[in-house]
Amino acid sequence: MDKKFAGIILAAGEGTRMKSAIPKVLHPICGKPMLAYVLDLAKKLKLSKTLVVVGNKKELFKGLLDEYQAKAIYQDKRLGTADAVKRARGILKSFSGNILILYGDQPLLQAKTLKELMQKHLASCASATILTAAMEDPLGYGRIVRDNYARITEIVEDKDAANEQKNIKEVNTGIICFKKNGLFKAITRIRTDNAKREYYLTDAIKIMAGEGLVVESLCITVDPAQAQGINSRQDLAQAQKIMRLRILDKLIASGVSIVDPQATQIDYDCKIGPDSIIYPFTVIEKDVIIGKFCSIGPFCHLRPGTRVEDRAIIGNFTEVVRSRIGKDTLMKHFSYIGDAAVGKNVNIGCGTVTANFDGKNKQKTVIADSAFIGADTILRAPLKIGKKAVTGAGSVVTKEVKAGEVVAGVPARPLKFAPPKAGLI
Repeated sequence: MDKKFAGIILAAGEGTRMKSAIPKVLHPICGKPMLAYVLDLAKKLKLSKTLVVVGNKKELFKGLLDEYQAKAIYQDKRLGTADAVKRARGILKSFSGNILILYGDQPLLQAKTLKELMQKHLASCASATILTAAMEDPLGYGRIVRDNYARITEIVEDKDAANEQKNIKEVNTGIICFKKNGLFKAITRIRTDNAKREYYLTDAIKIMAGEGLVVESLCITVDPAQAQGINSRQDLAQAQKIMRLRILDKLIASGVSIVDPQATQIDYDCKIGPDSIIYPFTVIEKDVIIGKFCSIGPFCHLRPGTRVEDRAIIGNFTEVVRSRIGKDTLMKHFSYIGDAAVGKNVNIGCGTVTANFDGKNKQKTVIADSAFIGADTILRAPLKIGKKAVTGAGSVVTKEVKAGEVVAGVPARPLKFAPPKAGLI
């Protein structure tokens, strides 16, 4: 999309139904704040400017907005959506073009849908183009009211709708393209004569239609759930489910085998190589990279900072965090590896634990190529295990193990083997 559009993302809602001290739009979905998904859309659409209207706890937004190079606009009093948009007027004074209104609590929207909306807006030369959706249960949504010629005359909010209007199935998703000058001109005429005593942005549609200006629409016919807003924990859980299945579908299409998508959780932006297989009840959090031909799970937990190289096997009831697992390494059962660098062709025996926390700081464990870590070994970091070294079952290793050395015991000590006597096999 060309740069004829600026975006205003409305994200100042308090989200009282979430019952949370965290701003609603900062709640995570599959490892990423819901607002970040909307900022991603703005980035994909190559908007010339992205403005985000925030409310209370505006300091919590700074890091995320800086990451996306988006400009924050503060709405100190929640006077309605039209008031929120109006606050962007000064920043957009020198901008000539169109405005795309987005909402920070709609993370399921697809870029393809928004591109179609923007293209229709430009092609039709409309003053406003609304993204609508047909819903069997439109409760809570503004209804699209049309005249006998199917022209849009207004958007009526749910709380203000008359009984016959409540039966309308076509609803406003909130996403609207406006010509900039027409938008801000209409906003000056919006009043608060409604149930909530707020300045509704949707009233701009009635004003424009009343002046004979063209108001167009695009109805979502594929995946209407993408227009779903999030207002409660129940909505959040539903959005998590939809986003998770999208992530899994994308991985499956890239050549990853996921045995049971309904019982697998993988966060946004994780990378998994082709021909790897993910077994049920596996949780893979954000910032995890898995190579090719790997086997993960079942009942496995890979936390942020984990890197699993090609052909490694991470089995059942295992946890890995901030660690690299080398090629062809086996870690099949009941183990915890944290803050470690594990080399190639290493065997991590059942019950192995890296004791990486000394009470104040996380410490690192390094295990070199082809080492053999016996069952129930405790590795007290900071620690180095040399190439082809071996730890005996049940060992507590507190000191460096040299290459080829065999240690055992509590604490582990090197074992000395007497050379075979002459003539004996």
